Amino acid sequence: MLDVDGAGMTSQRNRDRLAERLARRGIADGRVLEAIRTTPRHLFVESALADRAYEDIALPIGHGQTISQPWVVAAMTEAAMEADPARVLEVGTGSGYQAAVLSRLVRHVFTVERIAPLVERARRRLRDLRIRNVHVRLDDGNLGWRGRGPFDTVVVTAGAEVLPEPLLEQVAKDGRLVIPVGNGDVKDLCVVTRNGDGWRRRRLGKVRFVPLREGVQR
Repeated sequence: MLDVDGAGMTSQRNRDRLAERLARRGIADGRVLEAIRTTPRHLFVESALADRAYEDIALPIGHGQTISQPWVVAAMTEAAMEADPARVLEVGTGSGYQAAVLSRLVRHVFTVERIAPLVERARRRLRDLRIRNVHVRLDDGNLGWRGRGPFDTVVVTAGAEVLPEPLLEQVAKDGRLVIPVGNGDVKDLCVVTRNGDGWRRRRLGKVRFVPLREGVQR
């Protein structure tokens, strides 16, 4: 049985402790830490793994995918919030946890997932939590969400070898793309900012992500 507010491993106390650990690891934006504190990560993992939900680790969610470790979620969210966005596109819905965290900070979250069962599961979790400002779509995330952009920030929760051109095209003026990019299993977590007609890239650190794949899996 899940313990939402009690003294067990899925309690509010454990969310508070997780936020404190993230702050010690360098997450400085109080808005992001509060979003982590108020988002029940244990509801986005399999019940058998709920007692590990507030460890700073990635966990499997099926279909060869994972829910990212909390530090990575927080770091990507903090980078996204530097632009003070109102509209964010997430590529790689997965469990829906990253979208749920973002939903507490921005007006609209648009999120795309290529694996149909994950889309349905994420929609159900978000609906059960009464999160109404997240819009979920089954599609190839490499294409973004044409017709809904441009976006103040695009957050990609899968690793790419190169920057996907369709995603760059959907970044608004002075907006940014937060994405793990590079060759090999370990990627550079990058923030790519649109400056006029050009782009500026900075690196936040090394991360591991599942690869950004093409197509749709039903």
